[in-house]
Amino acid sequence: MIFSISSSFRFISFAYLVGKKYGKARSDLFKRVRGIASVANIPEIKVQAELIDKILHTDYIDNCGINEFEEIREKLRNLMKYIPHTKLRYDTNFEDDILDVTWNESELENDDLKNYKAKAEYYIREHQDNEAIKKLKSNIPLSHDDIEALEKVLWSELGTKEEYEQEYGSKPLGELVREIVGLDMNAAKAAFSEYLEGANLDSRQIYFVNQIVEYIVHNGMMKDLSVLQESPFTDQGSVVEIFTDLNVWMGIRKVIESINDNAIAA
Repeated sequence: MIFSISSSFRFISFAYLVGKKYGKARSDLFKRVRGIASVANIPEIKVQAELIDKILHTDYIDNCGINEFEEIREKLRNLMKYIPHTKLRYDTNFEDDILDVTWNESELENDDLKNYKAKAEYYIREHQDNEAIKKLKSNIPLSHDDIEALEKVLWSELGTKEEYEQEYGSKPLGELVREIVGLDMNAAKAAFSEYLEGANLDSRQIYFVNQIVEYIVHNGMMKDLSVLQESPFTDQGSVVEIFTDLNVWMGIRKVIESINDNAIAA
C-alpha cells in the first residue's frame, strides 16, 4: 500500500493516539522524505533542510506528538512534487489535506485496530456526522434515542457492553464521546456568552472564562474543577482573587455543569 503524505500522517497520528507502532505508514513517510532529500538543492526544500535532517537522522519522529505530526505534514506536503519519478511513486493532487479517510471493515480489523478501545475511539473520531456525536460536539442535549443509537454501535457493532466496561468502566457513553471529539468552539462560546459579551467583567475575569472555554473545547467537559487551581487558570490570580462577587462565579460554574449534563441523556 502506498500512502500520500497526508494519509501517512493520518495513520501515524492514529497509531500514536492508540499507542501502536506506525508500521507501513511510517516506513512510507521515511521513503518520501529521503526522496525530498535527494533533490535538496531546490530552494523550497532548502528551507526545510533542518526538519528533513531531523526526520532522517534522529529519533525525532519517535518522540513527536500530534501537534508535531501536523506541523511536519503542513511543511512537507507541497514538497512531494519534487520527488524524482524514478525513485518513488507519488500522487500529484495535493489540493486536499486529507485524500481518502474511508476505511472498510477489513481495515478496521488490521493489527492497529484489533482491540476494542482502538476501534471504538477511531469510530467516534471518524463519524462526527453521526446525529448523537454531532449533538455532543455542539452541546445539544441528548435524547434516549441518541443514547440507544450509541449503544447499538459501541455495544453491538464494534464490540460488546462487557468489552466497553472493561475499557471504560461505568463511564457514560456521551461522556466518552465528548472526551474524544471535544466541544465545538462556537458552541462553547455561546454557552458562556453572558460572561464574554454581556457582563461587565474585568480583563482578568474574561481571561479566566476564556481559559475555561479553551479547556472544555479541548477536553469536552470539565468534571474536575480542581484544574482551576493550576496554570493557566491561575496565571492572573486564583478564583477567589478574581471573582470577588461569588454570584458571578456561581453563574459560571452552572454553565460548566450544564455543559457536562448535556453529555448525558435527558
